[in-house]
Amino acid sequence: MQLELQNISKKVGNEFHISDVSLTFNAGTLNILLGPTLSGKTSLMRLMAGLDQPSSGRILVKGQDVTGVAVQKRNVAMVYQQFINYPNLTVYENIASPLRIAKTEQKRIEEKVQKVAKLLKLEDMLSRSPQELSGGQQQRTALARALVKGAELVLLDEPLANLDYKLREELREELPLIFAETGSIFVYATTEPSEALLLGGNTATLHEGRVTQFGKTLEVFNRPGNLVTAKTISDPPLNCLPVTKLNNTMLYKSHVEIPLIDKLPQLPDDDYTIAFRPHHLFLKKNPAAADMIQVRAKVVVAEITGSESYIHIDVAGVRWVVLTKGIHNFDVHDTIEVFLDPATFYVFDRNEQLVVTPEKLPLA
Repeated sequence: MQLELQNISKKVGNEFHISDVSLTFNAGTLNILLGPTLSGKTSLMRLMAGLDQPSSGRILVKGQDVTGVAVQKRNVAMVYQQFINYPNLTVYENIASPLRIAKTEQKRIEEKVQKVAKLLKLEDMLSRSPQELSGGQQQRTALARALVKGAELVLLDEPLANLDYKLREELREELPLIFAETGSIFVYATTEPSEALLLGGNTATLHEGRVTQFGKTLEVFNRPGNLVTAKTISDPPLNCLPVTKLNNTMLYKSHVEIPLIDKLPQLPDDDYTIAFRPHHLFLKKNPAAADMIQVRAKVVVAEITGSESYIHIDVAGVRWVVLTKGIHNFDVHDTIEVFLDPATFYVFDRNEQLVVTPEKLPLA
């Protein structure tokens, strides 16, 4: 099984919801669509499923053009963020329903339902109704119904978004194991970079209906090819600083001077954006890092989670976030010193394309 999107676009009125997207997904792979709300994730999934037709481009399954083929004639299953179960049926019958529609014999239904129920830890709940289940169990039931079909393409549209934190974390850990049990293509939409990193697989970053990058999730995280991708896959938000390189200096206004080390001296004089992640902004200077840059900042707000602190700061009109371990309590408008390590910098040119990768790649 291979799903290929060739230059797919979807226009609604005068607006493009999807613009010139080309992607290839292979059997047995987990593929994540990562982007903010309205970036095109659901629109792209509906095109993959056959619920909508593209305005231009082709969709190929196993090399065959299925662009105009209705969803009913495709071997596709879809799970939404809402718990869509039949309230008048037991968990067993909810899971079995696609097999009954397909007129599968009872013995085969029993085998398949029991197998997927075991996989999703639903064996002891098969006689219950959906209303008797927790949110996580209801979502497991919806997922089991999708898996029992043996669909070659399984689409999951933010399936954990409506669950509480604990249930989300449990299912996030279980899902990669569940996916590994099948040979299907899984496409999983999320707005959360942390979820993409936890699930692994491949990630396509989306922005305004366009795919900005596609590849192994850690590769996209470590080497985002452009600034949009870097921002999309960063949570907390990426810290950015617009600078100008002139002669032998790189400067933000008159406030921050960047020493030219590593690959920076090789860059031609021009405007750039320096970017680095919040855990690479420090409250103390590392004596082992000789080139650390000291910057004065004002505290905007301090968020304490218990094990970590998020310190939002203002540096001459630019907002950054410091992510640091432990409890660090600051008052609003406090003036503090923070430290940057140039070895952790991404550098993007005036067209927002990556030109320098950090010497110290981030740890995921």
